[in-house]
Amino acid sequence: MVCAVDRLAAAAGVAVLQAGGNAVDAAIATNAVLTVTTQHMCGLGGDLFALVSVPGAAAPLALNASGRAGSGADPARLRAAGHRAVPMTGDIAAVPVPGCVDGWVALSARLGRLPLAQVLAPAVELARDGFPASPLLARAAPSVADLPGAEDFRAATHSGAVVRRPGVARTLAAVGTDGRDAFYRGEFGAGLVALGRRTTAPDEYDESDLATVMADWVEPLAVDAWGSRVWTVPPNSQGYLTLAAAWIAERLPLPADPADPLWAHLLVEAARVASYDRVDVLHEHTDGAALLDPRRLAARHALVAGDRAASLPPETYAGGGTIYLCAVDADRMGVSLIQSNAAGFGARIVEPSTGIFLQNRGIGFSLVPGHPAELGPGRRPPHTLSPALVTDAAGRLELVVGTMGGDAQPQVVLQLLARVLAGGAAVEDAIAAPRWVLSGQPPAGNGFDTWDARGPVQVHVEAEAPPAWDAGLTERGHDVVRHPPYGYNMGHAHAIRVTSGGLEGAADPRAVVGAALGY
Repeated sequence: MVCAVDRLAAAAGVAVLQAGGNAVDAAIATNAVLTVTTQHMCGLGGDLFALVSVPGAAAPLALNASGRAGSGADPARLRAAGHRAVPMTGDIAAVPVPGCVDGWVALSARLGRLPLAQVLAPAVELARDGFPASPLLARAAPSVADLPGAEDFRAATHSGAVVRRPGVARTLAAVGTDGRDAFYRGEFGAGLVALGRRTTAPDEYDESDLATVMADWVEPLAVDAWGSRVWTVPPNSQGYLTLAAAWIAERLPLPADPADPLWAHLLVEAARVASYDRVDVLHEHTDGAALLDPRRLAARHALVAGDRAASLPPETYAGGGTIYLCAVDADRMGVSLIQSNAAGFGARIVEPSTGIFLQNRGIGFSLVPGHPAELGPGRRPPHTLSPALVTDAAGRLELVVGTMGGDAQPQVVLQLLARVLAGGAAVEDAIAAPRWVLSGQPPAGNGFDTWDARGPVQVHVEAEAPPAWDAGLTERGHDVVRHPPYGYNMGHAHAIRVTSGGLEGAADPRAVVGAALGY
């Protein structure tokens, strides 16, 4: 089974499984199609994280394929220009060298069955011959159609319009034949270096930046919750927040009925007390295990009360456009993969020869002098991407799950874990159920600044959520905002669960054209 935000991508993954590939091959094929059809959420110019459950292994494998800032990254330049944060769009400083292709190459070389060229072939065909624009792409494309290099999207005038991406087709075909060098030292790499060239030295990138492999196999993090073991990738990912909040939530008196406002309140509080100091503690060298130390989490748990929102003043703290996909094969290898531009079309800078949009993941860096996550050459930024994987008490794959959604990713996954593991809900019911997500207080709220105020947040409640949530959360001191259908980013979550009777999976209906396909 394969779950993704686009039916064409999920179908490509299933076709690769049917051709003899495994879950890793299927995940790469699915992701490759998404880089063609879903550029408004992910692309070859972005980053990738993955968890892979290998049958018989004691722990899943974890891959960090997130990019590093170029050799010329200079926080002083941005500070001198009056910036207090890395600009969201229009500045090459927001663009680390993308890690996606290195991630595919690493996954394929270590775990894949099929040649990479065969795995990428469906994406090459769609990019070359054309694909129908999805409703979400058609809605987003006009905002970038006039950017230099974005000519591909001028055809996306309505849902179903045929879009062709010849530069992306050429790039994918080259990667399939010649691997990473075809990308980082080929047409795209040359274009990226040119975009980073300045009239005054140093340039943003040099050849050594593109020679450095962006994919690293790392030790995953895990906690026990609700009778299962929940896994994620370590920092620079924010995935530890999912685990911390799940550890805390398991020890809270969650009502059996999610319609009870106490259910929403306790999970909101678990997320808040786990996350409020994220801005201060998350960077590429963070000790993820230390952040999950039971003594640290017990102190956070003690802050939660059933009748009121915890007060988290600054003096109490210690000094996020994305796709998620998952695949499980007949041998029960499972892949939980997330790949991203960061925000929408990323930095809204296009490498012109290939038409590939560049991520703006550099917005995760700090411009505060001396901050451990300060922008600097060769550094990885704090990352919102946070895939999850669950194993049972015997170490067997139980669930692959994740979502897009910037800072809200751990919050959405927490609610899914609570519904499925604690509440016994079917995967499709958990995915479709109404959600809440947290955002920064106005004027904040770009999806990547939730924790800038270290705790004070708005609770955004989906239209279909139980009416009692509003009053129950407000009475407990939360600032609640109710949204109309599709009125706020509640994530596009997908999950596959391994059961004794087979596979149970679902793609998020919020993705409109998503699909869970299998055979």
